[in-house]
Amino acid sequence: MKRSRRRRPPEKPGRAGFLVVDKPPGVTSHDMVDAARRWLGTRRVGHLGTLDPLATGVLPLAVREATKLVPFLADGSKSYAGAIRLGLTTDTLDGEGEVLERHEGAYPDEARLREALETFVGPIEQLPPMYSAVKQGGVPLHRLARQGRVVEREPKSVTIERLQLVKYSPPDVEVEVDCSPGTYVRVLAADLGERLGCGAYLASLRRTRSGPFSESQALGISLLEREAESGEIEARLVPEVNALGFPVLRLGTEEARRVFHGGEVPVPDSALAAGERVAALEPGGQLLAVMEVKPGRRLHPLRVLRSLAPGS
Repeated sequence: MKRSRRRRPPEKPGRAGFLVVDKPPGVTSHDMVDAARRWLGTRRVGHLGTLDPLATGVLPLAVREATKLVPFLADGSKSYAGAIRLGLTTDTLDGEGEVLERHEGAYPDEARLREALETFVGPIEQLPPMYSAVKQGGVPLHRLARQGRVVEREPKSVTIERLQLVKYSPPDVEVEVDCSPGTYVRVLAADLGERLGCGAYLASLRRTRSGPFSESQALGISLLEREAESGEIEARLVPEVNALGFPVLRLGTEEARRVFHGGEVPVPDSALAAGERVAALEPGGQLLAVMEVKPGRRLHPLRVLRSLAPGS
């Protein structure tokens, strides 16, 4: 007997852009993607960088055609406000894990703490934690960790641009971090504890910036739920052009047709340098393509986003 497959609801037409969510604790980044799919009536939603369930704060979601723009966002760096607890190590490197070791001695003084923090600024190597979404042999490490397995991992290079001590009240350390994408603040906390000789774990974490998206743009879940019900949520989408931050070029009808079919057009602005990228709009004002200035003063389409509007 054939099992009937439940059909997905049809895609709801709507705007493209970025929804900046203030993720609460206790939910995954994918939970937020699923919620946005319900709110906006589209399957085409993706996040711009995972936040651990424990963490809160800025989680930008790309919606509809904006999912094609993620590789072009100029700045993928992140900023965090975190609390580190000295004196304990855990298997998850945060407060939700099992305690592995307890430090019985005195805590370091502030001068030693500041000296240790400074050693992490700049390019560093981090070992991805076992409780993470990194895959090995196609299997997420967190799944192996829950089976009690520890496997070898390749260290990865990241950059800590700023690591500032905000407050030290032993055993608690409050810090602000600016870092490259892919940085694990949990690993940073654990490595700090190892360097200080007393152990440490990440007690709390809030992302305050993700690329071009700031904490001031982040919207709470209750507000987004209400606006989804009232049909107002799409007005909250950050326009694609705003997120890209590229110079904007409005194409004529013939130029738009050429770009839509993968063709090049002349560079109209002498100020644009070779290698510079441009947000090209179709005559109706919607973003049609991301283009790059090539030698010979030609604009080449790197990514065409949508069909031309009627009459274009």
